[in-house]
Amino acid sequence: MSNKLEFITFMVRAGALTFGDFVTKSGRKTPYFVNTGKYSNGEQISQLGNFYANCIMDNIKVKENTVLFGPAYKGIALAVSTAIALSGRGIHVNYCFNRKEVKDHGEGGSLVGHKLTKGDRVLIIEDVITAGTAVREVLPILQDVGAIVDGLVISVDRMERGTGERTAIQEIWEEYQIPTFPIVNVCDIIECLHNRPIDGSVLINDEIAARMKAYLKEYTTDPRP
Repeated sequence: MSNKLEFITFMVRAGALTFGDFVTKSGRKTPYFVNTGKYSNGEQISQLGNFYANCIMDNIKVKENTVLFGPAYKGIALAVSTAIALSGRGIHVNYCFNRKEVKDHGEGGSLVGHKLTKGDRVLIIEDVITAGTAVREVLPILQDVGAIVDGLVISVDRMERGTGERTAIQEIWEEYQIPTFPIVNVCDIIECLHNRPIDGSVLINDEIAARMKAYLKEYTTDPRP
């Protein structure tokens, strides 16, 4: 089983990848949905951390001052599990995450975990990217402390336009020079699951594949669909 098919199968079995009628955070009606909130036990989050760790090791040179940043709330568990997975391979990184509300007592502030300092090299660990909204929300937090964002690591690239005519990944690169590293993209999902049964069920038949490709045609500028 290929690494991509292994990860897609993992998402399906965890209920994190589903097909039907959904609305994304950006308000688009979509025939499929990725929800990392469905991971709910230690085995799943351990496996997920390993998939993210594999992606990082395949694409990014981890530095001594690399910090994994998990945007609240889903990114918190992702950053922690990825840091644990990397540690198990002898790669030790710090992690931190933000609060949705600034703490006004104790030590105060909006960040938890490693105290970011100027020059820290940050990898943002997120679940999916559609319009890039969540990334834009946390960038000011990182920029305010002088951290340098080396990349964005996500489970699925939906390959959709962001706020303009380019994909969200293209916009993030052009606006902030931040590269994005997905474990898989939506074309991988279609290719791996189209008429291929998972545990005896075909999740992407010809009708679902056609709907997904039509959705991509409407919302992506990527030539692959």
